[in-house]
Amino acid sequence: MSGPAVIRIKPYHYTHVLDNNKNVTRVEVGPQTFTRQDHEQLVSGPDAMIMIPPRHYCIIQNPVARDEKGKPVTDHLGQTKIRHGDEEIRFEQEPFPLYPGEKLYGKVSPLQVVAPNTALRLRCIRDFKDDKNDRVAGDEWLFEGPGTYIPRVEIQVVEIVKAIIIKPNQALRLRARKEFTDKSGVKRRAGEEWLVREVGAYLPNVEEEVVQTLSAYVLTDKKAIHLQATKTFTDVFGKERKAGEEWLVTIDDAETHIPDVYENVIGEVKITTLTSRQY
Repeated sequence: MSGPAVIRIKPYHYTHVLDNNKNVTRVEVGPQTFTRQDHEQLVSGPDAMIMIPPRHYCIIQNPVARDEKGKPVTDHLGQTKIRHGDEEIRFEQEPFPLYPGEKLYGKVSPLQVVAPNTALRLRCIRDFKDDKNDRVAGDEWLFEGPGTYIPRVEIQVVEIVKAIIIKPNQALRLRARKEFTDKSGVKRRAGEEWLVREVGAYLPNVEEEVVQTLSAYVLTDKKAIHLQATKTFTDVFGKERKAGEEWLVTIDDAETHIPDVYENVIGEVKITTLTSRQY
């Protein structure tokens, strides 16, 4: 059955018609009353056009190839050329039909809004050039909120990253996944660890791995902490410590102390009180 001879296509509707003489399928767009010829066959429709409201998008599989003016490209037989296996993301625009071979992947979806103190971890899946950088497949970066993320076919959303709140007397221990320069401008090597002591929300970069959240030791006039250096470094008090060196941090140094990544806590030391009859 080739379908009815007269097809009434409503506004913002379309249908696919196959020309059996040329074996070419074309699109007929409403509003119109279409009279089918004997050598023509109704393939699909009438179907409603794809409507994308503001702040929404959709993904089209096997999109039609277009020229410089944005019009579909056809071959010498009049068949619309499509980009097989490719995808195209379309945003707010006038309602449009699907050409033969095109498919709507999923449904029309709202754009993703990234809240404050959160970010999207993005991964490049094919080489492209954006406004600032040349991206190659495998690159990862963050899209920090607040903002609206505009998707691209070259980018894959890996996960949503939430900021970690650093409270007073706390620190965040981080480890570098690869060599990079951190937010403070310090060059980090792969495997290197350091502490972030600034109070507030901290959003780890893609090159940073969160090891743990550390809490400070509270020092009193009767309690100190016994530390040992695992390598030669300069501590937070500006003193150079040699590997294997041991020392005490007392109330005279600070009221609280968060052990550095190169400081090993041997234990807490309590004050020894002697009476007049002890030694």
